[in-house]
Amino acid sequence: MIPEHLAEVKRRKLAEIDKVEREVRARLTREINYWDSRAARLREEERAGKEQRVNASNAEATAQRLVERLHKRQSELERERQITALPPVLKGAALVIPKGLLESRRVPPDIPKPSGFAEDPAARAVVEQLAMEAVMAAERALGNAPKDVSAEKKGWDIESHDPRSGHLRFIEVKGRHAEARDVIITKNEILASLNAPDAFHLALVLVDRGFARQPVYVQRFFGRELGFAETAVVFDIRNLVSIGQQTRDVRQTS
Repeated sequence: MIPEHLAEVKRRKLAEIDKVEREVRARLTREINYWDSRAARLREEERAGKEQRVNASNAEATAQRLVERLHKRQSELERERQITALPPVLKGAALVIPKGLLESRRVPPDIPKPSGFAEDPAARAVVEQLAMEAVMAAERALGNAPKDVSAEKKGWDIESHDPRSGHLRFIEVKGRHAEARDVIITKNEILASLNAPDAFHLALVLVDRGFARQPVYVQRFFGRELGFAETAVVFDIRNLVSIGQQTRDVRQTS
C-alpha cells in the first residue's frame, strides 16, 4: 500500500511544486530584469550629472536581493520535491469478529440456547404490537377505556379508565414469544408498580406463530427493595403467570 500511496502523492505534489516554481521564477525574473534595467539607466543619468531620488547602487542592491530570494525559493522547492515515505504510525485498530462466530461460541452446542428474545428489532416490534393490541382489546372487553401512553415513558404502556370505580388502571405490557422463559422489567416499571400497587398491572402476552394469547395480569410481583445499582430485573415468566389472572378471571373478580 505504501509504494502506491507514495507514487500518488508524488504525482500530485510534484505537479503543484512545478507550477509554483514557474510562477515564482517568472515573477522574480521580471522584477530582477526591471531593477537591473533601472540601475543601468540610473547609472547613466548619474554620469550625466542628473539627480535621482533612487540612486543606481540602491537599484542594483534591490536586484541582487531579488536574485538571492529567487535562489532561496528554488532551493526550498527542490527540498519539497524530496518526497519519501516515513514509517507508518498506528493511531487505532479494530478487531472484527463475525457475529455468527460469537453466537456459536457463547453457549456450548449441546446446551439449548435460551429462546424468546428476538434479535431482530422488526420481529420484536411485531410481538410488542400484537401484545399491545391484545391488551387494549381485553380492556375494552372488560368495559374499560384504554389509552396508549407508551410513548410518554411513564413506567407503563396503557392507562385504562374503569367506569365502575372511576379509577385508572396502569398497565405495563410485556409481549414475548410463546417459548420464552424470561421477561425483563425495568427499574422505572418496578418503581411504578411499587408506588401504585393497587392500580399497577403487569400484562403478560405470549405470542405464538403470529397470534397473541389471552393476556395474563399480574400485581404485586416485586416484594423487596430495589438495589441502587439495579437497572432491570429478569423474571421467570412461568412464575409470574402462576400468580397472575387471565382476562376472564379479572372480569369475574372485578
